[in-house]
Amino acid sequence: MPQGPLSVPVTPDWEELIDVILRRGTPRRVHFIELFLDAEVQEALCERYHLLDGLHEDDPYFDLQRQIRIQRALGYDFVRGSVENLEVPLYRATLDDTADLQRTGGRRFMEEHRGPITTWDEFHAYPWPDPQAVTTRTLEWYERNLPDDMCVIGSGGFAHFAEYVTWMMGYETLCYALYDQRDLVAAIAERLMELFEVVLERMLQFERVKIIWGSDDMGFRSATLISPADLREFVFPGHKRMAAMSHAAGRPYLLHACGNLSEVMEDLIVDVGIDAKHSFEDTIESVIDAKQLYGDRIALLGGIDVDFLCRADVGAIRERVRRTLDACLSGGGYCLGTGNSVANYIPLDSYLTMQDEGSLYRP
Repeated sequence: MPQGPLSVPVTPDWEELIDVILRRGTPRRVHFIELFLDAEVQEALCERYHLLDGLHEDDPYFDLQRQIRIQRALGYDFVRGSVENLEVPLYRATLDDTADLQRTGGRRFMEEHRGPITTWDEFHAYPWPDPQAVTTRTLEWYERNLPDDMCVIGSGGFAHFAEYVTWMMGYETLCYALYDQRDLVAAIAERLMELFEVVLERMLQFERVKIIWGSDDMGFRSATLISPADLREFVFPGHKRMAAMSHAAGRPYLLHACGNLSEVMEDLIVDVGIDAKHSFEDTIESVIDAKQLYGDRIALLGGIDVDFLCRADVGAIRERVRRTLDACLSGGGYCLGTGNSVANYIPLDSYLTMQDEGSLYRP
């Protein structure tokens, strides 16, 4: 591995990134995208490549300066940014983290049996966040200080319609409620719509926010977590509203959604109006297959399977990256990245090999 993360340094170009997402032709180079990098991965990268040299931890905006350094070093055209002060209390369990880049305090999981809202009384007592109380410290600073060749992707704590309905009730409780408390499910979905409308309005006020990225897992290996009909009733109206607001403001709307969504992809493309789909795993559908099925209508993002990255050697990773780019890059509509996110259990050198091969590739 060279002194920096990439063999061929990449100069950000957010305008071409948008051209890629909107399928406006084959790009001059590979563009990278990730939903996020785990904090432990970021810390390891900063230490290995001395990315924080010259920065001062006592600076009130050290965290944002750090993000710019990390993203630029890895070849990204963007930083992620969202609003603050949007706390949604949920029930979680904590287990030991066994990753090499171990997470302090363990790994947290959602409680699947019972969430904080299972009755109307709990719905009314729940400490719903006040959307008018959200703050925009991050977006304000990026608006003034982000380098001109980078943009902000509005993402993080946003557009979790299926997830929050599931997490607020608990998946087990939700399954029963879809039979005998549908009015309560509808009320939660409506409150989420009201909340995220205000959040998106705030994000769209910032000129440097050029892309909006909703995140909402909806499925598992073989199907959706709730029926397609229930997704159409309780979840897709929220994303349709987010996409419409984004498009009215001239921003593409990306969707991260895990699981087998084959039964509802037409809904997401035609009715919801997503511009790109993210999250792929080999046991469900490869990004190459998705490109063949949907690539004439939406962009496909990422797709280098996380389990593959955890197990494969350097040669196999480089070969797969080249094969994926050969199949997906022509005409635009593809950005290179993992199938999900850069988790702390992916070997760091495996992730960097993927990035490095992308920097070397030429269309």
